[in-house]
Amino acid sequence: MPGRSDAVRVPLPAGLRDGTYTVAWRVVSADSHPVSGALTFSVGRRTATTAAVLPRRTEDPVTTALHTIARHLARLALAVLLGTAAFVAYCRPPVTAHPRAPARAAWWTVLAATLALFLLRAPYEEGTSPARALALSCLARTATTRPGELLLARAALLLLAAACALAPPARWRGVPRRTVLAGGTALSVALCLTWAAAEHASAGPQVPLAVVSTTLHLLAAAAWLGGLTALLATLRRVRADPAALPPHVVPRFSTPALASVTVLVVTGTYQSWRGLGSWQALTGTPYGRLLLAKPAAVTLLLTAASHSRRWTSRPAAPPRARVPKPAPLPAGPACSPGPAAPPGPACAPAPHAPVQPGPDTPVAPPAPAAHRHLRRSVLAEVAVGMVVLVLTTLLTSTPPARAAAEAARSAAPAAGVPAASVTTVPFDVGTPGGHGRVQITLEPGRVGANSVQAVVYGPDGGLSSVPELRVALVLPARRIGPLDTGVTDRGGYWAADSFALPMAGTWTMKVTVRVSEVDQVTVSRSVRVTR
Repeated sequence: MPGRSDAVRVPLPAGLRDGTYTVAWRVVSADSHPVSGALTFSVGRRTATTAAVLPRRTEDPVTTALHTIARHLARLALAVLLGTAAFVAYCRPPVTAHPRAPARAAWWTVLAATLALFLLRAPYEEGTSPARALALSCLARTATTRPGELLLARAALLLLAAACALAPPARWRGVPRRTVLAGGTALSVALCLTWAAAEHASAGPQVPLAVVSTTLHLLAAAAWLGGLTALLATLRRVRADPAALPPHVVPRFSTPALASVTVLVVTGTYQSWRGLGSWQALTGTPYGRLLLAKPAAVTLLLTAASHSRRWTSRPAAPPRARVPKPAPLPAGPACSPGPAAPPGPACAPAPHAPVQPGPDTPVAPPAPAAHRHLRRSVLAEVAVGMVVLVLTTLLTSTPPARAAAEAARSAAPAAGVPAASVTTVPFDVGTPGGHGRVQITLEPGRVGANSVQAVVYGPDGGLSSVPELRVALVLPARRIGPLDTGVTDRGGYWAADSFALPMAGTWTMKVTVRVSEVDQVTVSRSVRVTR
């Protein structure tokens, strides 16, 4: 409806008979997820019916499965891509040990998953077959939506990153390292924003803070879990010769890992509060149950990380100092050999103290056994980290408990109070064809703000157009009114978006219908307004 983003206006089919009808609906929510439901409305006399939630079969299972797989792959590959870049920039492994293969595979995976999500967006929203993914009308519509625009921006950023990475080294010669790092950081933040602005953070309370929190959460997860993947790839590249890995690489990774864990805890706590809304939602909603599983997986991941840290913090044995060959002692009176003087302690050569390694003495690389244990421990961290990322993706595809509870409260009417007051008012001006009825809906029919909709039916029971319709309410017991609802012609029906009722009680609704320049009639009916 004009001026409202939470309402949809659709025309009624012609020739509806009296009774209560169910409208099944499916829309895309503000956080880009399709949601569905049902509602009822009545024409004339009400009949017994209820509005049931749409079953899951309204979604195409193949489209939903492909879309879910693409979302998982995109998030996992993003963590590997950004984590590898951060690992190389901060830990500085030797060029021969750079994890190029994981970075290339992650880039191609993110790009392919992004394009797949763009193609599947329209069928996913409609709940139709993936065969419609290549329809030009679907692609054009997706390109004009916020999720589609963000997916296209993500693809453009990936191409920009590839162009920078494939540029010849001579082009970067002379560029300060800080400038390169600042550019890479800005590119990483922009990539994460294409996720944050399209998911749960884009709707609900505190949107700007939620978008910042989600972006930091993604960056921290990539620096930690993606960095672990890069560390594992680096250890595998030097497993034949562990001495080829400089001793500073592995211990240096501990600093960004610890900072990432801190950011993950802070932002994760905020997002949990924002998505849950109540303690009961932890066990009473799918979102809450997934949220309980994530801290358990993170705890297991931290346990594996502490085991790896023991191997990285264990001091390596210093190399044996090479003891130089002692020079012969100069001959002196006390040590002059002679036939009468047997050799004694004074003639024994002085012992030489071993050479102690100084601060510039390089530390020996880990032993092959320690290197092997470290590689296995990091592999366990990566495996558990992938589980954490999968749980995170499932959380982003599940409606938050707070939003689900608010939707349920708004959809459920109060006990004993109808969701709307529907009144049918027959009229007859006394001329041929000058009779019919007006169906007026007062929603929610309680004290406070209400909306008013009026539909005029002619003698044949079909929709009828009249030049003028006025609806006013009077509360005789309190001498209030008449209060004009101010309904206006909306093209097929009459409506007022906001009309305030100050008191509960039995109101008199006065309906004036004019069917020609001179023929009109006013009819009254009683309407019950509750608190």
